[in-house]
Formats: sequence, C-alpha cells, structure tokens
Amino acid sequence: MTLLQHEVSSSVEEYLESIYRLQDRDGVAKTKELAAMMRVGLGTVTNTVTMLERRGYIRHEPYRGVTLTDRGRRIALDVIRRHRLAERLITDILRMDWGKAHEAACRLEHGLHGSVIKPLEKALGHPKTCPHGNPLPTKCGALQRDESMSLTELKPNQPGIVSKIVDESQELLQYLSSIGLTPGTNIKVKEVSPRGELFTIEVADSERSLARRAATCVHVLKRARRTPRVEE
Repeated sequence: MTLLQHEVSSSVEEYLESIYRLQDRDGVAKTKELAAMMRVGLGTVTNTVTMLERRGYIRHEPYRGVTLTDRGRRIALDVIRRHRLAERLITDILRMDWGKAHEAACRLEHGLHGSVIKPLEKALGHPKTCPHGNPLPTKCGALQRDESMSLTELKPNQPGIVSKIVDESQELLQYLSSIGLTPGTNIKVKEVSPRGELFTIEVADSERSLARRAATCVHVLKRARRTPRVEE
C-alpha cells in the first residue's frame, strides 16, 4: 500500500477525487455540484469540506467553491491513476461493458494496493489513457499534455477526432457508445441550433443530434482539411 493510501480513508479519497474532477472541468468545485456527484446532502458536504480544509487538503472560499491544495491534488491524482487502471482492467481483461467501467472502477480503485499497480500496468501494456480517453497520471502525478477541446468549439464543417469523454456517468457513456461517439471516432459538426443548445454532428456517415450539455463532455482534436488535389 502506498504512503498516500495510508494517509486517508476511502471516503476522503472519493471527495478529493470528485473535487479534482469538478475543478478540472469548471475551475472550482461548487458544494452543490459536489453534493450531486457524491450523492449526499449539502449538510454532509459542508461538514466534510470543513474537515478537509482543516487537514490541509483543500481551500474553501465561501460563495465561490473549493479547490485542492498541492497535498490534496497529489492524493486525488493517485486515486485517479488507480481508478483509470481499474477501468482498463475491467474493459481490457474482464471485457465488461465500456459504459459501465467507471461505476465499477469507483468500487475497485480503493482496493488496488501499491504492490498490485506495477504488475497490473505491465499486464495492461502500460496504457496512457483510460477506456474513455482520459490520461493516466504517472506514478509522480504528472499528466500528459492535452491539446483537445470541447466538441462545442468546433466550427461548422470542421472535421475532428474524438479524443476523450470527460463526464464518465454511465447513462452518458452508454448513450455516446450507442451512437458510435467513442475515442478515435471521426466526426464533423454539421449544424448548431440558433441558441446553441443542439448540435447536429456527422458520425460514420450518419447524422446525430447532441444536446450542448453532452457535447461539452466530448473532447476532440482538430483534423486538418484535405486540400483538393490539382491535376496537371
């Protein structure tokens, strides 16, 4: 078991991981969003946030939200590393459904001891991302550089390739999988509704509609347009 795992309980790990995910997405973790992600009441979150701040894992600014300290971030990244390896184990070796991997990994991640991580990585072929395309932190907590952007930032008819899904809720993952919107897929935004709430995208020669909330969770890399070949 690693030093970081000795420091905290699985409950604290869950909170720090959730705060990291919200902070990575929104710049700050708001207590209301944290309560929804943890599936607990606001009172429970308030008490836990007070405890985490007292232990030096987070900073809490009233009416703004919560951010991780360096200490809290190191622990959160260690949990996320174990979580994403667990997802790889679930999909690559156990062959479980891609859409269900995140929920299953939430239960498995706390039981992955330090002595298991190295042979697990070797068995998995030292993956760089989770099955949903999100980068695996290194043992030291470093993350590979990511130049992807939200699908919502693509211009009409600008081709792109899906790089990762940043919201790993089971319902969203299963829906995206059902329409073929998975990492490595070529896409193109065909049309955006006047108010920007609905995106019509081309996936595998089919047109699909995606609400803005779901579209923001799909990150893509731009693909250069091909220059028409001029015959001499």
